[in-house]
Amino acid sequence: VEPVLSKGNNCLDAAKACNLNDTCKRFRSAYITPCTSSTSNEICNKRKCHKALRLFFDKVPPKHSYGMLFCSCRDVACTERRRQTIVPVCSYEDREKPNCLNLQESCKKNYICRSRLADFFTNCQPESRSVSSCLKENYADCLLAYSGLIGTVMTPNYIDSNSLSVAPWCDCSNSGNDIDECLKFLNFFQDNTCLKNAIQAFGNGTDVNVWQPILPVQTTTATTTVASRLKNTGSETTNNEIPAHNDSPACANLQAQKKRKSNESLDTELCLNENAIGKDNTAGVSTSHISSENSLALPRSFYLSTPLTLMTLALSLCLFLSSSVVL
Repeated sequence: VEPVLSKGNNCLDAAKACNLNDTCKRFRSAYITPCTSSTSNEICNKRKCHKALRLFFDKVPPKHSYGMLFCSCRDVACTERRRQTIVPVCSYEDREKPNCLNLQESCKKNYICRSRLADFFTNCQPESRSVSSCLKENYADCLLAYSGLIGTVMTPNYIDSNSLSVAPWCDCSNSGNDIDECLKFLNFFQDNTCLKNAIQAFGNGTDVNVWQPILPVQTTTATTTVASRLKNTGSETTNNEIPAHNDSPACANLQAQKKRKSNESLDTELCLNENAIGKDNTAGVSTSHISSENSLALPRSFYLSTPLTLMTLALSLCLFLSSSVVL
């Protein structure tokens, strides 16, 4: 049995494996070219660099793309290669760091960035009571959401070569009264135990048991539903805010927790009753109108049976009179 961590440079091995795969090699070359300046005085084309990076992570199988981005390391040479995977000088860094909240607002103005940031908040939501530290108990969804941000204005990367901490290119200076909100946003990247565990598990090959989704942990934490609403309705007005406690209705919480088996029937009935309120109110006018008319109207059978009743009475009277005459 091979050891979990090999003695060599895992990130270098992942790069070599990418070059042996035609798809990975082609799309990797496609982003290295615009992301790398040909001369020392030339500024790279960040827009083309970002577009090529998005294609790389969208088209290349995770075995190769994740292998380069989330490879496990034990020395600086390896971690530095991992940090350089996305050519950060062009795709990540800039002359000045913007405020994180301002960067978030810029992201909201772009449909791709807005939807992918919402996916990241949803699928990498930490949960301390979970074995994996992820609310959804699914490392695959978290890594997919994280890699989806690469190639947008919110492009994250490793902060340094000493840890698995990642962050977008921003800070919380000049936040004013919004300093707490800014730090909350930044820490969702830097101190996200769900994301760190997902990266580490993929890198050392221990993610097999949590690669496929399983039943989430029981929790009362409300998860954001912006990503699901965006996918279901295609709305472009969705906000990509960090999930907070009690910011979603009960039915949204049930959906986020995948309807826990212990109370599935009771909670499902509750959701159906809540969702039916609007329909009952809208249909109530026409229904009450029909019922009021019907309450005043006599049944049709009444009109049909009246002549028959009169004829029966007439015949009975005739028989009575004839019997009287005979007597």
